[in-house]
Amino acid sequence: MDARDAELKKELNATLQARRELGEEYESALVDSFLEKVDQRIDGAVERRVRRHLAEQQMVVARDSRSPKPTDSWGERFGFGIVSLVLAVPLSAIGGGVAQLPGLLVAWAGIVGVNAFQAARVNPGLFRRRGKSNQDSDWED
Repeated sequence: MDARDAELKKELNATLQARRELGEEYESALVDSFLEKVDQRIDGAVERRVRRHLAEQQMVVARDSRSPKPTDSWGERFGFGIVSLVLAVPLSAIGGGVAQLPGLLVAWAGIVGVNAFQAARVNPGLFRRRGKSNQDSDWED
């Protein structure tokens, strides 16, 4: 039995004892008093549950707002690749025409850099080391 149930049982016994001592003329007042206490208990329990539920909902919303949104689609990636290749032609011509080989290398380094950044944004674990690190060793102390 829960401690609150035991306390409520004591309240009921006290109310019944008071009714026996005071008589039937006070019965409605005693019942109303007991029901008031029961209502307060129920209200308190409901309020705690509602607060807990709201806190859980706020945690879910907070977690969802921090996690990356999966808005990237195949079409977006394909479009980015096409635009990158289309822009690579004039950038190569300008870089190669103005500064010959170093200009061409700088233009392509920029193209590769933009595409690497886009790939890392879409796939956060893409450039992480794949092997086991020293911390994940099979040999524990």
